[in-house]
Amino acid sequence: MRLILLGPPGAGKGTQAERLVEKNGIIQLSTGDMLRAAVAAGSPDGLEAKDLMARGQLCPDGLVVKIVADRISQPDAQRGFILDGFPRTVSQAEALEQMLEQKDMKLDAVIELAVDENALLARVEGRARDAAAAGKPLRSDDAPEVVARRIADYREVTSRLRPFYKERGIYASVDGMAPIEDVARAIDEVLAETKASA
Repeated sequence: MRLILLGPPGAGKGTQAERLVEKNGIIQLSTGDMLRAAVAAGSPDGLEAKDLMARGQLCPDGLVVKIVADRISQPDAQRGFILDGFPRTVSQAEALEQMLEQKDMKLDAVIELAVDENALLARVEGRARDAAAAGKPLRSDDAPEVVARRIADYREVTSRLRPFYKERGIYASVDGMAPIEDVARAIDEVLAETKASA
């Protein structure tokens, strides 16, 4: 099972990915984690990424795809994986598709957790208020203005990725605002349909 989970920050991707990993014996691959691991390993790709990251630059698509390719070639990824945070652009999606083809692999599904952005922001603001009331520090990436910007960035990204994967017949959307168990059930239904039509 090879999946991409899409959804803005706070949509519940992490919760659902965790459940899928446990249930299906697959791994979750975050591009951020893969880049940090490549840097820590001191590989040539990692050193190139480290240099770019130190200058505050984004890693080029080719480098990110190469790091993803190396990671999915490892034994623990053979049963399947969930990609998180990648691809972010159509050119990355195309590069991923080519790379998987070369490995005689393909994506089974791209599932988006569709959410109401205003409700999502209200949820984040509520969490910020609760943290302040409890005297807990607020994580910088949980600040409402940061989340609002990340949601806007996400909207721009998926507006391009959605048609790309719809065209390939592997895109599905589930209601990310539903209770966690209902979202999980909807994802399982999509995956069961995917398996049945394979």
